[in-house]
Amino acid sequence: MKVERPNAKPLTREDLANLDHLKAVIEGAIADGVLTADEQDRIRQLINHDHVVSPEEMELVQTLIWDKLSSGELVRDWG
Repeated sequence: MKVERPNAKPLTREDLANLDHLKAVIEGAIADGVLTADEQDRIRQLINHDHVVSPEEMELVQTLIWDKLSSGELVRDWG
């Protein structure tokens, strides 16, 4: 399902750079197939650094983390 945001402002270069950085951090965290509590905290800090969670940030988390957790490709380790 395609979600349209007709009132959304175009992303700035800084926004795009932040999204690229977040994506790189997430991909590094999940590369071994395990998401630890420390890795999740780091991701959460990056998302909340500006006190705004953008739809693009949520989409990255959905695609790279939650979908993989749901399918079993990724597991959480809180130990």
